[in-house]
Amino acid sequence: MSKGNRDRERSAAKRIVEQQKAAERRRAVTIWTSVAVVGVLLIAGLIGWGVLSRQESNDASTLTTPSVAVDDGTAFAVGTGPVTVDLYEDFMCPICHQFEIAADATIDQLVADKKITVRYHPVAILDRASNGTEFSTRSAGAAAAAAVGGKFSEFHKVMYDNQPEENSDGLSNAKIIELGKSVGLGDDFATAVNDKTYTAWATKVTETFSTRGYTGTPTIVVAGKQLQGTGGTIPTAAQLSEAVTAAAG
Repeated sequence: MSKGNRDRERSAAKRIVEQQKAAERRRAVTIWTSVAVVGVLLIAGLIGWGVLSRQESNDASTLTTPSVAVDDGTAFAVGTGPVTVDLYEDFMCPICHQFEIAADATIDQLVADKKITVRYHPVAILDRASNGTEFSTRSAGAAAAAAVGGKFSEFHKVMYDNQPEENSDGLSNAKIIELGKSVGLGDDFATAVNDKTYTAWATKVTETFSTRGYTGTPTIVVAGKQLQGTGGTIPTAAQLSEAVTAAAG
């Protein structure tokens, strides 16, 4: 073989070796880049998980369930009768007020006769109707504070007696506190209202209301069955009494 041929073969072999080394370097870079990306994603995931965990922990820490609440901490019971009547109401809801006016005396009598236990669920679905003041949430939270203070029924009545119009600013915290004082609630109640102690709770009650398949207020449930009037209207006091009698057997 001539010297020229040998030189050409050595050059070709050298190029092949260099190409192989270059390919190895590219593979190494790709591998380590992939490792780095996976590492970054893992770290990001751990950071995100940590942040989410802290947020959930913080959210949980802000949820104060009233000590006297029943039905998974979502309602306040009045009466000791065998038939359970669940009332889901929003303090901004004018139809709720109409139902209270129509059925209040009947409900009070059924409670006095020990025929029913009423579980009041203050929900907040009408915050949009109070010009950004979140009156529904604030009033539901105030009802919780009133219940803890042993004055739920009294506060419930006085709030409906002073119900603001839909699409108004609602009642101020100062007015809510004034109404609370008028039924015997004191400084603890005022502090809970101003500090928004039960705001997260009001949100939980509203979410529970939704998960149970209810969409509007008032919603009246007798012995686990939703009660409606003719054509899906709000039931009358007479219809409520009939449903209680039927449920009692």
